[in-house]
Amino acid sequence: MAVTLPRPDRRRALQSAAAGVVVLALLLWWLLPVGGGEKPEGKVTFATGVSTGVYQTYGEMLKRDLSRDLPDVDVTLLQTRGSPDNVERLARGRATFAIAATDAVAAYHGRDAGRLRACARLYDDYMQLIVPRGSKVRSARDLRGLRVGVGDDGSGVQLITRGLIKAAGLDFDKDIKAVRSGIDTMPALLRKGKLDAFFWSGGLPTTAVRTLAQEYPIRLVQLGDLTGPLHRQGGVTRYYRAATVPADAYQEIRQPDDVKTIAVPNLLVTTDRVDPELAKGVTRTVIKNRDRIGAKVHAAQKVDLRTAVFTDPLPLHMGAARYYRSEKP
Repeated sequence: MAVTLPRPDRRRALQSAAAGVVVLALLLWWLLPVGGGEKPEGKVTFATGVSTGVYQTYGEMLKRDLSRDLPDVDVTLLQTRGSPDNVERLARGRATFAIAATDAVAAYHGRDAGRLRACARLYDDYMQLIVPRGSKVRSARDLRGLRVGVGDDGSGVQLITRGLIKAAGLDFDKDIKAVRSGIDTMPALLRKGKLDAFFWSGGLPTTAVRTLAQEYPIRLVQLGDLTGPLHRQGGVTRYYRAATVPADAYQEIRQPDDVKTIAVPNLLVTTDRVDPELAKGVTRTVIKNRDRIGAKVHAAQKVDLRTAVFTDPLPLHMGAARYYRSEKP
């Protein structure tokens, strides 16, 4: 007698097929490389700084490298007033990436501040107090009653300058004649005798300072005597460190000795809105092209994997973290 086999239940057959698809998908997920999504594309706005500052020069060099490494990404450079302005633009969605000093990042408490992320620690800005070579000013304490360039309102220069003036025992609004100008105009004002001194915070060397020294005799004033009083103010001053401007940083000045000052780290900043693959690609370009960018922006030579991940006060962007993990031996 023939044996009649039971016909497979249709529902069970569908369930078995679905289970097979799931198993296959899991197998492919395991075997295929993670994070190998589509190449980044679209428009990116990179906030830099004033036209004659180091931020702008760095941005121009980085844009050139990104056009090669990420050919489908269209990068537009945006000149700004500096770090605080850059952080504000990022948080409000008006820029995609920016360079900003850590004190400006820490000081920002505006809307969407919690969305800020870092891709890398870049290089340090050095605070520079510049006077005519024959000036009697030997310390920021000697600026009382003088016309002093303090940076534009909303600039990183002015943020640090206010702290330094206070550390020098002076009142920013009463004891100096504060001229709110940037590095694009302060050198000319000093050369024309319309300023007695000006502050600048930037990488070494800054082109505008070098150009001024070629046309007019200047000198850097030490700020090392203010490190202690500055740190005692608390707050964002914890991001400042004692530093030295080497005597050969500005050969045009012909200053025989190193100059003690303070420095503050810069970060490459973005937000958590940015696609991880884009953040990963930009971070890779920053690290891989350090030497080429550093040939023109000498401070950028200090960027490397060992220091780039220290981005306090911001967490690393997910995409940047993926890049650093992929480079780990």
